[in-house]
Amino acid sequence: MRFRIAIVIGILLAFATASGAAEETPLLAHSPTVSKTQVVFAYGGYLWSVPREGGDARQLTTGGHEGLPVFSPDGKWIAFTAMYDGNADVFVMPSEGGEPRRLTWHR
Repeated sequence: MRFRIAIVIGILLAFATASGAAEETPLLAHSPTVSKTQVVFAYGGYLWSVPREGGDARQLTTGGHEGLPVFSPDGKWIAFTAMYDGNADVFVMPSEGGEPRRLTWHR
């Protein structure tokens, strides 16, 4: 009887550990977009830029809810989505960084 209880407790602990690990989402770089000179990607809710040749990445945004960056055809602008006011809207900013300009509004 004790052996069965020990097995049940072991199984329950294994499931609890597995479900806890599944809830932790790793912060991975995703949604890369490439221009002639740089790569912009989302990481940890921010947009980052790195030269195409490699090097150190620099943070472009500070709001913490940005993603899905896309370069303009000439590479001078980056369009992206952000959730600053609780809704996903489209913003654009210079590719070297700067103040985002909102293009859409949702209520």
